[in-house]
Amino acid sequence: MTKPEPVFPANRHALYEAHGYSAAIRSGDLLFVSGQVGSREDGTPEPDFEAQVRRAFANLEAILAAAGCSFADLVDVTSFHTDPENQFATIMAVKAEIFPAPPYPNWTAIGVNWLAGFDFEIKVIARIPEEQAI
Repeated sequence: MTKPEPVFPANRHALYEAHGYSAAIRSGDLLFVSGQVGSREDGTPEPDFEAQVRRAFANLEAILAAAGCSFADLVDVTSFHTDPENQFATIMAVKAEIFPAPPYPNWTAIGVNWLAGFDFEIKVIARIPEEQAI
């Protein structure tokens, strides 16, 4: 049985230590990424919503890269939104830049009323490319 291995990006933001969690866990050929928010390096939220969404995706991309993955390796995506109706257009515009063509990962979007000061969070499962898998 494969022992789960924590994965962190090169520039870890302060939330990992402050709240005691791993950015991701590699288990076999799967990478389970903790929810990523639009946090700056000090753990504070990016104040502009679009910038917060972009930073959340940038934080996610850094974790994927640390495990030898990219957005193309995503299998499952769950996103959390504090005001889905008003945020949808912005999120879809950013999403279209990151995933410009099929195949798209499956995606579940959930409306929530609290994200610890953030307005968007994205959590994923990726398949680690064969040459990167342990």
